[in-house]
Amino acid sequence: MKKSRLIAGVLVLGLGAAACGGAKVEDDSAAAPGASPAGTVKMAINGWVGYEASAAVVSYLLEHELGYKVEKVTLAEEPSWQGMESGAVDVVIENWGHEDLKKKYIEEKNVAVEAGSTGNKGVIGWYVPEWMVQKYPDITDYKNLNKYADLFKTSESDGKGQLLDGDPSFVTNDEALVKNLKLDYKVVYAGSEAALIKAAKQASEQKKPLLMYFYEPQWLFNQVKLVKVNLPVWEEGCDSDPKKVACGYPPYDLDKIVSKKFADTGGKAYELVKNFQWTNDDQNAVADDITNNGMPAEDAAKKWVEANTAKWQAWMPK
Repeated sequence: MKKSRLIAGVLVLGLGAAACGGAKVEDDSAAAPGASPAGTVKMAINGWVGYEASAAVVSYLLEHELGYKVEKVTLAEEPSWQGMESGAVDVVIENWGHEDLKKKYIEEKNVAVEAGSTGNKGVIGWYVPEWMVQKYPDITDYKNLNKYADLFKTSESDGKGQLLDGDPSFVTNDEALVKNLKLDYKVVYAGSEAALIKAAKQASEQKKPLLMYFYEPQWLFNQVKLVKVNLPVWEEGCDSDPKKVACGYPPYDLDKIVSKKFADTGGKAYELVKNFQWTNDDQNAVADDITNNGMPAEDAAKKWVEANTAKWQAWMPK
């Protein structure tokens, strides 16, 4: 999502720490039984579980249906694009906007290409627990947030209300928004998607005030009732200057980005990645199994693949 995200984060999964440092490569090779590996696909893993879910399903199909070896490279968003230039990354399976990176790596450097929509619809915004809306009905209008700032004070917010963000590398305009909307708040970074989820659960269960940055698709909305705060409506160009942003986030049609080399020489692996497209519900189902049902990513992917044959067969190279 345009500067750096989301994007960002997670894991439950403890991917967030690696997002700020170097890469970690996990050898997930598991070529189809009896088949020789058709080649190696280097897939970036960004720090949120929805991304991991998409990567798990595509990796499973690459390995078990097409005979490829998949190397998973744990990186934050922008370093993933840099990896396409260096040769360390072939595929970013879920991209949130990043028009600046598209301009740099696709248009100017010609080392990456777009590979179509994932089918997922992305939403970024500010959220409060439902109980707060029931108690303070007007809190969902950003213009009223200052009168509730005292509710959100924490030891880390320097006497102001706290706006809890995730990993600093996630796509976020929140520091600029707080400043430009003249809100008496301080952005505090939880550090990961997992930390945001924990805070949301505690705020709902313990009736603790919480104003947080969050996003969809995300399995948490199936378990915890969160209500979106209405920020100024996004319009084309309103966020073009990161320092002057005073509008909410745009809707995101999440897409896939691959290295130009992979697009040119990736063969059936590239065709599968390009054809991959599913729904928010599909992603949430796999992410929920990974996060809440104790399933390794590959097992969660296998479960989804076995239950959705018609969907994934439509992605397979002809």
